[in-house]
Amino acid sequence: MATISNDEEQGGVFPDGGEGADEARHEDSHDSQDRHFVTALARGLEVLSCFRSGDNFLANNEIAVRCGLPKSTVTRLTYTLTKLGYLHVVPDSGKYRLGTATAALGGSMLVNLDVRQVARPYLKALAAETGAVVALTTRDRLSMLYLECCRSTSIVTLSLDVGSRIPLATSASGLALLAAMPPNERTDLMERIQALDEGNWPRIEQQILAAVDEYARTGCATSAGTWVKEVHGIATALWPGRGLPLMTISVAGAAGYFPLARLHEEIRPKLLDTVKEIEKHLGQRSD
Repeated sequence: MATISNDEEQGGVFPDGGEGADEARHEDSHDSQDRHFVTALARGLEVLSCFRSGDNFLANNEIAVRCGLPKSTVTRLTYTLTKLGYLHVVPDSGKYRLGTATAALGGSMLVNLDVRQVARPYLKALAAETGAVVALTTRDRLSMLYLECCRSTSIVTLSLDVGSRIPLATSASGLALLAAMPPNERTDLMERIQALDEGNWPRIEQQILAAVDEYARTGCATSAGTWVKEVHGIATALWPGRGLPLMTISVAGAAGYFPLARLHEEIRPKLLDTVKEIEKHLGQRSD
């Protein structure tokens, strides 16, 4: 059985996994003129964000590379975050792991994110019915963040879980979110994606525009090997309301088990029905 691991979750548009540093630099330059923007706070949060699902320990030099910051700056940030309990240093190696304060902060957010509790039984049912991996995601900068994940047996196992990130521009969930959002927001994100990957931009732009067209016609966006070669997926937007950001629900699995014909003819109606039921439960629709 093949496995798509957490090490591969940043594949696709940014195969070297260096998008965090590039995007951090882009954000710093974008916000440097904003007098309300606190750069020191942003850099501290960037240090915490560079710990990916599956990372146990990171050294200051590794954090510096991922954040695109000088090592001396990172050393001061990690010292401060350790004092506050957001990082924990391992004395033997001098490396850092996320601390209990970070876990408490993330745990509080997830506990209060009641859309997960509402969606979970529907996601489980859809995963069992289709034999796929079904996920609830939302955007985190230029990635899609897993909020909930239900899986079934498959020849290709996506070993991603809550907190994992996958590319915005090449995954089905990311393409669906781009297609569903207001055009001005989509344009801004497309410009940011282009700035980070000029070489692949013509191909990426074509995929995004095709997803926008597909979504307008069918209510879904499809990814056929654009993120991971042997994985096909389909996704649609979920509007949770209650002040929460736009989310998506995706269905994905091995390309051999989920050819495009099956995604479009069998999976798409089930996915749209599932989202409709979740939105009803959340009070976002009455039909």
